[in-house]
Amino acid sequence: MTRLSVEMLAADAPEPITSAGHAQLGIAVLAGIAVIVVLITQFKLHAFLSLTLGTLVLGAVAGAPLDKAILSFTTGLGSTVAGVGVLIALGAILGKMLADSGGADQIVDTILAKAGGRSMPWAMVLIASVIGLPLFFEVGVVLLIPVVLMVAKRGNYSLMRIGIPALAGLSVMHGLVPPHPGPLVAIDAVKANLGVTLALGVLIAIPTVIVAGPLFSKVAARWVDVPVPDRMVPQRVSEELENRPAFGPTLATILLPVVLMLSKALVDIVIDDPDNTVQRVFDVVGSPLIALLASVLVGIFTLLRPAGFGRDRLTPLVEKGLAPIAGILLIVGAGGGFKQTLIDSGVGQMVLEISEDWSIPALLLAWLIAVAIRLATGSATVATVSAAGLVAPLAADMSTTHTALLVLAIGSGSLFFSHVNDAGFWLVKEYFGLTVGQTIKSWSIMETIISVVAGGLVLLLSLVI
Repeated sequence: MTRLSVEMLAADAPEPITSAGHAQLGIAVLAGIAVIVVLITQFKLHAFLSLTLGTLVLGAVAGAPLDKAILSFTTGLGSTVAGVGVLIALGAILGKMLADSGGADQIVDTILAKAGGRSMPWAMVLIASVIGLPLFFEVGVVLLIPVVLMVAKRGNYSLMRIGIPALAGLSVMHGLVPPHPGPLVAIDAVKANLGVTLALGVLIAIPTVIVAGPLFSKVAARWVDVPVPDRMVPQRVSEELENRPAFGPTLATILLPVVLMLSKALVDIVIDDPDNTVQRVFDVVGSPLIALLASVLVGIFTLLRPAGFGRDRLTPLVEKGLAPIAGILLIVGAGGGFKQTLIDSGVGQMVLEISEDWSIPALLLAWLIAVAIRLATGSATVATVSAAGLVAPLAADMSTTHTALLVLAIGSGSLFFSHVNDAGFWLVKEYFGLTVGQTIKSWSIMETIISVVAGGLVLLLSLVI
């Protein structure tokens, strides 16, 4: 397991904006996080405002001058939005194109037409994982729930046998695989290689989703035996369309950014020469910005045109796709500001030194911190951006693969035990018509399985690569 050398990093550590000792910094961190938790959970304040106020409390308790704390916050906010804001926007546009054109329904219907009987839970995992690549979790849930309810009703399947695999596929993609906001923010915070993180994320996601999806759904079906709530079956988008894009081009459009980013990572490993022309070309086409932009542009021809969308519908579609992510961008940006204030206050260096003194493996520490913040705030994104800020200095002496594993440790920890302070908890409860207890025995346990299995696989991989 990677350990860090405080002596080697001390010379490169930025000068903190406060001279507070470990005790005061520890109290400052607890105070800042406590303010965020209380504002989100008790006062129902938006996470952006909560993170902003929590950051100011952190700086004040740590003894930092207010102007310097504000500068750290705005600097972190700006750099985070600059690093991942455009990527989140492009992902939102691609997701909107996929949903409105009927491309998502086309993939769902094609896979379901070839599946049946015992293979249906596995088909739902495949559908959710593919659809979940470009979509935010909440959008994926809204898109897939009608399919889950329809399949369970028409095929006389247990709702849990169909629903849990679909939710597991979406959740694993959301927590572990870029270009989702959480992994992107963590990658930016710890300066990880996106292609390597993507490859390792997919590698860990496959066994994780199998355990938490089809396998756990057998247990969940025995614990929670509920009928399909007919009232929650909304109309599907494609029912209003005369034509839909074909399965092959739709799937290729979704997978295009993944293929380009993985190709860049592979070329970087094989050639490993920054001056090589081939590597320079792949460095451009495999960058997240170009990869996602290419997918959006290709989607105009593979998704929108086959669905009969003219030029006049492109701009409104983009606007509708961007509108819902304003809150996400602000939360992610404020999380980046919180992260930067943690680092500039000297908290990052404190965590680094504590991890040395306690001999805690860096990956396990990252997972535990993300778990604690997730349990407290209920937000996987807040847990990811906050944990990434706390453990960012731990990546300074890590190899490329271990830095990527650090991101995945944070991502897996951020999914631990969703409960009543998580919006996703209530979304699943209402759509499936469950009680609070039934939601805990199904959805919450599933999320915990994902977190523990993925975290365990991260630690195992760290021993061999």
